[in-house]
Amino acid sequence: MFLGETIHSGAEPVCPDCKVELKEEVLYSPAGYYIGTRCNCGPYSRESHYYKNKVEAEFDLEHKQVKYRT
Repeated sequence: MFLGETIHSGAEPVCPDCKVELKEEVLYSPAGYYIGTRCNCGPYSRESHYYKNKVEAEFDLEHKQVKYRT
């Protein structure tokens, strides 16, 4: 991961194209569930590692225990 690649590592919390404020949420890709952000343009960032299931990701997000990428 590069510095500023994620919100957690310093990227702006607003999409530069559609100007939507980015908020962390549970998202899904073929690789699995993760905590990330999205805007009107689509998925914006993957902030966490991949989780085994949606329940684990939701729990970590709700309890502020996100395992951020390093």
